[in-house]
Amino acid sequence: MYNYSKIIFFGSCLLAGISIQSCSNQSDKDKPLKDSLTTTIRKETKKDPDAKYQRPPIVNIVDTVTPRSLIIFMKDSAATYDRISLKLGKIYGSKLPEYIKKNKLKTVGAPMAWYKKQKAPYFFEAGIPINKKGIKSVTGVQIRELTAGKAVIAHFYGPYELLPVGYDAIKEWMKDNKKTPAAAAYEIYLTDPIDKNGKPVDPYKIQTDIIFPIK
Repeated sequence: MYNYSKIIFFGSCLLAGISIQSCSNQSDKDKPLKDSLTTTIRKETKKDPDAKYQRPPIVNIVDTVTPRSLIIFMKDSAATYDRISLKLGKIYGSKLPEYIKKNKLKTVGAPMAWYKKQKAPYFFEAGIPINKKGIKSVTGVQIRELTAGKAVIAHFYGPYELLPVGYDAIKEWMKDNKKTPAAAAYEIYLTDPIDKNGKPVDPYKIQTDIIFPIK
């Protein structure tokens, strides 16, 4: 379970320039209900001597079922990629915790986000699962319910900057397996980017889930 201090810490990580990832591991309650098929893909990227990352990420694709969840979220945009973490840091570290504290709620899952597109300008929604609806509003904070249903999930291990590799892999898998999207894809940030000693975690040990609801 995620608590108030964890959410603030996550926002602080982003404001400090840490890659967009989450704090703590996902609880058993937030794990998929059922796995029917798992495929592991080691997606190779084009070799560029000037590239920041030469090592390809690992992408594990799962055909599964996701649980129902209640999400508080905010909409925002960023003109450049570098400003995404700044904007998310403010949302996760300030506005959403304000709503949680004001309504005495509990968080029940990892921070998550929806992106309208993968290039600038970036339009996105950032949210956190909660245990119930609050009655006291906070400007800009909205609530949505994600129903339980079929989904294809890419468990992505690697730097956030390489996430497009995960999207390409899951789209290719869905095409090959004749799966049709049922709603917008979203990301869940499952791994704490800072270890217990305050040092950055190896980006290839950081997990981000890319979730495509399917029909």
